[in-house]
Amino acid sequence: MSNADDRLGPPERLVRTLGSEPVDGAARQWLKALPETAQEYLRHWELTLERVQAPGGRSSMLLLVRQSDGTPAALKLCPPGTTAALEYAALERWNGLCAVRVLRADPEGGALLLERLHGDISLRSLPEQKAQLEAAAVLQRLWVPAGESHPFPGVTEHTAALAAALRGHREQPWAADVRPLVDEALDLRDGLAADTAEPTLLHGEFDQGTVLAGDRAPWLAVGPRPLVGDRAYDLAWLVRDRADTLLASPGAAAAARRRVSKLADSLDLPGERVRAWTVFRAVSTGVSALATGHPRPAELLLEFAGLL
Repeated sequence: MSNADDRLGPPERLVRTLGSEPVDGAARQWLKALPETAQEYLRHWELTLERVQAPGGRSSMLLLVRQSDGTPAALKLCPPGTTAALEYAALERWNGLCAVRVLRADPEGGALLLERLHGDISLRSLPEQKAQLEAAAVLQRLWVPAGESHPFPGVTEHTAALAAALRGHREQPWAADVRPLVDEALDLRDGLAADTAEPTLLHGEFDQGTVLAGDRAPWLAVGPRPLVGDRAYDLAWLVRDRADTLLASPGAAAAARRRVSKLADSLDLPGERVRAWTVFRAVSTGVSALATGHPRPAELLLEFAGLL
């Protein structure tokens, strides 16, 4: 019988995501042991549980805790061997500069103790134009040299794997209607130059929802999936932000293109590269969603890509 605190059960969103993995898979095994794992970190790091954050993420569990001196913090638990080590390396490189600060870490075990931010207040709480200006300011500060002997994968390497998967999906019967868009996305990705000689550290999953209000600074980034390479890659999800609202408005295509131009200009980047990465990432993610039986997010992403 488990001795774990009943409050340490993983959120339903995380269970749904990892519950689709093979029963004997590492992710499912990690999920099964998660309450005991969480309790062990609480004990070892002398943390007092307040509650598990819900609905939480799809690949990690976040616990709101207090340290032994009463300071609030957030304990993030990820499956070992996934993204925790890279996230930790990126956050350490930023050292609190426009990003959440690491208080303690066991990166190989998938555990990060982070400073507590206001998780219910992201840039999406601001009007769109103000949110995009604040997001651009945060992102510009995050773009620092990756450093010598860095552990981060490159954009070219990362997107080569995405492109290979996209080519495989293209041949499926259900993909017939989206093949022209897939072909454009693949051509755009192939036309982008290789990573720069002095690679820039990228957030990798940056959008308005990954920038939260803090006490130490007004806005701090969280949840990186760090890469190194072309800065324009990091703007793709920011361009796509609030796509559902944009698609429902008159002149959606013109508005989407203006968004690309404004963001590119604000960060002194070529608009054609921002557009290319946005189309590729939206199509790649949208087609992957179709392949896994999630038509609603897929349709939104593919419709948005088609406007560009």
